[in-house]
Amino acid sequence: MTATTQRFAGKTVMITGAAHGIGAATARRFLAEGACVAAIDREEFGEDFADRPAGRWFSTAGDCTEMETLLEFHSRTVALFGPIDILFNNVGQSGRERAAPFHESIEEVWRFVLEVSLLTAMRMSRLVAPAMRERGGRIINMSSDAAFVGDAGLADYAAAKMGVVGFTRALARELAPHGVTVNAVAPGAIRTRAHDRLTPSVIERIKATTPAGFIAEPEDVAGIVAFLASEEARYVTGQTLLIDGGRWMT
Repeated sequence: MTATTQRFAGKTVMITGAAHGIGAATARRFLAEGACVAAIDREEFGEDFADRPAGRWFSTAGDCTEMETLLEFHSRTVALFGPIDILFNNVGQSGRERAAPFHESIEEVWRFVLEVSLLTAMRMSRLVAPAMRERGGRIINMSSDAAFVGDAGLADYAAAKMGVVGFTRALARELAPHGVTVNAVAPGAIRTRAHDRLTPSVIERIKATTPAGFIAEPEDVAGIVAFLASEEARYVTGQTLLIDGGRWMT
């Protein structure tokens, strides 16, 4: 979907894990709607961002599980664009090729999954919260419908992503009196590079268990993130919005 408004003109947005997939689509969405966008990812930003407006775009490569990297990312963004108005804590992942049934899983993988999928969101939120308490803002966290469905083989990931839900609710209560909303999005099957590695049979099984019958695009999530970041969602806080074609209904 193409954005046609400039509702984020003058706003500063930070996004973690933004070189590909949902993070990249969201970065493009905010840029299209006039925001200054700062993005970080462990990988370099490719040709998709070659034509981004230089005056409103800052990207850097770094490991989001390292606090020093996050501190530098935050300080450079504030120096370039001013205080943060919108934070999208997008970075996170499952154990991927190291994922296993819980009785075969190892603690090293649990710790990695919790670190990248939960603690990064807590650390980044801690960096922006003091200034947001003074001037308002928006924080959007990345959860997953795996937290609600409880997919087999993803116990660590489901635990981390449900942790994001609890963190979102608690932080929303703390910051609501200061004009800050905190919400989460919980995507289901989204066409990203991770999905590109799945076999056709797995893809068909996912479609069969999704009432909508198809796999969404990253832009479908980006539009919801933009809504939660906008003034249109000023009365929405502490919520987790599932974007999964009806796989989990509440």
